[in-house]
Amino acid sequence: MKILTTQIGGLLQRAASNNEETVEETARLLAQATIGEGRVIFVGFDEMEAVGVNALFAAEPFRGAVRYEEGMEIHSADRVWLFARSATDTRALELARMLAEKFIPFAVVASEKATEDNDLADLAYTYMAIGVMKGILPGEDLGSRIVQPHLLAALFLYEAVKMAYDEMVNEED
Repeated sequence: MKILTTQIGGLLQRAASNNEETVEETARLLAQATIGEGRVIFVGFDEMEAVGVNALFAAEPFRGAVRYEEGMEIHSADRVWLFARSATDTRALELARMLAEKFIPFAVVASEKATEDNDLADLAYTYMAIGVMKGILPGEDLGSRIVQPHLLAALFLYEAVKMAYDEMVNEED
């Protein structure tokens, strides 16, 4: 338990320091929808769908949030926040390309850093890397790694953005 706590603490510290500016930029992007006539559409793939569930049903819901549904109409006033385990997720890339073609700004949270080879980061208005590339603990088998807390790190960044977002939209009331 102590090793897990140490590793998770380190993961969250890195996620915070590597995304400090992007948290504010993402909050500003999403606040544009809420202050205007738009919605904040949460899209999560695989376990990352839980971030959108949290946004809607948490004790403190995300104001203006709606859950993405396949085929839903997305308007220019809307902002999309996309969560994927990997920046190479084909579903995430397909949606990102469609949003980019329609000039709808969107934010992304995924594992990989924003590099020249990261198409998802290139398409996104803001991009946050959670930094979970493999398990964070050594496994029983020699060289194996276990515990991949993609969702935990994504929820951490979600909460950081939500704090800044709430401050921005509450100023407009």
